[in-house]
Amino acid sequence: MQQGSPPPPGVPGFPGPEPSLPVLPELAGRLAAEAGRAVPEPLGGGADLRAAACAYWARRGLAADPADVVAAPGPQPLLLALFASAGGEVLLTRPCAAWYAPLARLAGRLAYHVPVPAECGGVPDPFALLETVGRIRAEGGRPRFLVLSVADDTTGTVAPPETLHEVCEAAAGEGLTVVSDETWRDGRHDPHGTVFVGPAEMYPDRVVVLTDLAGSLTPSSWPAAVALFPRAAPGPVLRARALSVLAALRAELPPPVAGAARWALGEPAPVRERTAAAARLYAALTGAVRERITAAGALARPPRTGPHLYADLGELRGALARRGVADSVDLEDRLTAALGRPVPGGHRFGDDPDALRVRLSALPLLGAGDDLRRRALDDPDPPALPDVARALDALGAAFAELAGG
Repeated sequence: MQQGSPPPPGVPGFPGPEPSLPVLPELAGRLAAEAGRAVPEPLGGGADLRAAACAYWARRGLAADPADVVAAPGPQPLLLALFASAGGEVLLTRPCAAWYAPLARLAGRLAYHVPVPAECGGVPDPFALLETVGRIRAEGGRPRFLVLSVADDTTGTVAPPETLHEVCEAAAGEGLTVVSDETWRDGRHDPHGTVFVGPAEMYPDRVVVLTDLAGSLTPSSWPAAVALFPRAAPGPVLRARALSVLAALRAELPPPVAGAARWALGEPAPVRERTAAAARLYAALTGAVRERITAAGALARPPRTGPHLYADLGELRGALARRGVADSVDLEDRLTAALGRPVPGGHRFGDDPDALRVRLSALPLLGAGDDLRRRALDDPDPPALPDVARALDALGAAFAELAGG
């Protein structure tokens, strides 16, 4: 059950950093204004930053106290600190974010992947979760953490509340601590039509909420993330141990980034408008991508959040075999060469290499410069922009060629 570690960022095909949308002028100004700060940011974030994070969560119906919040330069140090703060095994979904499993191994924890249900990614199938926990215990293990993502960046789906309720019941019954990655909850394509319910609303005493600000509220090149620990046990102990690990890593936020993050967490009008515009853009682009690939015979769950979707070409296995494509490694190589950009295969996300799956991103459709991205944010029909339409046609042609069209 334990999975092999994917290669580090920089290896062709690995889902490393992607280009982000243009930086908000107001946010860039805030960073510049903070650049001269000589006072370092305290470990775990200053009081003002943690209070801003609490206000952010309160606007989403989640009660929080600054004493329960930890900030760090990105979600990776926070998740590593969590894994290192307690013994036991880690449970992940299959597929999941490519950086989860390597951090578990770096912390000396075994990582086990649990299949997702048919309707969504990001959360485990509750029955498979119970079966996996039972198997780990039968082998003498101690399952401790379950990492899930209701608004899932890997598959672009949002888990229904009823499915999450079953998962939380199973996790509570097994005494698991849930780490809820809620980075993309505000990237939902239809925030009024797609309901987001987080596990902290169902299982509050054993849920750590993790939010990566980079890519959602701030540019991806400004690493900043916040975590909310439960007030009840074992929350305070986990938080204290996590802070000790962050101290050993010297994982303090740079003062200018902390100041910009504090401003963004307040969600002034420019931030709210950009978040809404980005969600509309991602909805239009991922919908257009799905239309092209399903026309070629691939399958993909309807994208509901963020810029990604997860494509399954299992129905095309015969046609792919005739072209020398037998697994997700071959599929990644073929599509990366055809499109001239990384198209990571499902094996990068803990999926079975024999499954013919890839994760597709809408962001490369916008090219490498900011001009097209700015126009796309404001355009009522981004897929119709000439450069975007050509990129979509190239994507559709690559899939049609694989399918034998």
